[in-house]
Amino acid sequence: MSTVRVAAIDCGTNSIRLLVADLDPDTGELHDLDRRMTIVRLGQGVDRTGRLAPEALERTFAACREYAAVIAAHGATRLRFVATSASRDAENRDEFTAGCARSWAWIPR
Repeated sequence: MSTVRVAAIDCGTNSIRLLVADLDPDTGELHDLDRRMTIVRLGQGVDRTGRLAPEALERTFAACREYAAVIAAHGATRLRFVATSASRDAENRDEFTAGCARSWAWIPR
């Protein structure tokens, strides 16, 4: 079987990471094409306020838009996005989810 071009985004409390790779479905072997990491400090102040700060959200959304362009340039056909517990526990988590989804909504999952 041929390889499948895939992408993964891991959004942590301090950084967001991207991997674009070719996946061999038969063996599970990955061949990395692009790896990136951007410091976004998404968790800035969240312990104190219970909310994701607007400037932290914008930094994260900007990274998502950049990563979406990289994913498109590589022609990845599948995307998996995972995020830190801070993004799930914050009062404004829906704003986070919607903003990230707008960045990569066009990519098949």
